[in-house]
Amino acid sequence: MNGASMPLPAKIRREQIYDLAKTTGLASVDELSARFEVTPSTIRRDLALLNEQGKLARTYGGAMPLEPHPEASLLQRAGEFYEEKQALARWAADQVQPGEHILLDGGSTVGVLAHHMRIFTDLDVTTIGINSLQELGGCPGIRLTCLGGQLREMSQSFYGPLTELGLARMSFDRVFLGADAVSAEFGICEADHVQTRLKENMASRGTHVYVLLHSAKVGQRPFHAWANLPRPWTLVTNSDAPAEQVQSMRDQGITVQLVDTGAGTPPSPTGH
Repeated sequence: MNGASMPLPAKIRREQIYDLAKTTGLASVDELSARFEVTPSTIRRDLALLNEQGKLARTYGGAMPLEPHPEASLLQRAGEFYEEKQALARWAADQVQPGEHILLDGGSTVGVLAHHMRIFTDLDVTTIGINSLQELGGCPGIRLTCLGGQLREMSQSFYGPLTELGLARMSFDRVFLGADAVSAEFGICEADHVQTRLKENMASRGTHVYVLLHSAKVGQRPFHAWANLPRPWTLVTNSDAPAEQVQSMRDQGITVQLVDTGAGTPPSPTGH
């Protein structure tokens, strides 16, 4: 809802619809109707006009931006939501037990988790992320393996057939994934289908699978590539995540762990 007693002027409403499509991924006609306090037929006319202007492409039940949503680099994402990522990483690190085999995805939040794992004294860690390699390289208590392949510059992580070939020969006690977004309706969102296939392959190799994602990404649809992870898996996000998304995921059998910012404690140097 826009919070006003009267609906926005049509021109402003259409500008906001276009901005919404570019920034977070466009909602459905019904969601836009509720958000802007107008009828679904009004929203359909807005989308049709934006389509005529070359700004949006119509899809079933909504529309999508013709301009691709810009993907942030790992460096850009590293400075975002610092406290939230720290809280998620502390909780995740506390789940790991001595002697386990761990798989770490690329991404900024998983990189923070790698930092919290530096004090572990008996652990096998495999990763595709350069940031995790930098964090854990040289740690005496960690036996570190890199899944090589083609380097993806934006995420500073490896992917491709060589990465997947290595995965096919390994299994893990715990798999920690990142994501660009998550939706109760569609699953795990990434910038392209190469990444979503890799996420699914990584998840299939683990006994316990976690997706670490700060709450601003829950319920968003910035791209059009999705991964359906094998269940069970756990979404680890901050406690201010949208309640309807959290409940919908739980209704689907997905475990959702809500973490307060600043919650959790670093793992014990002796126990982990």
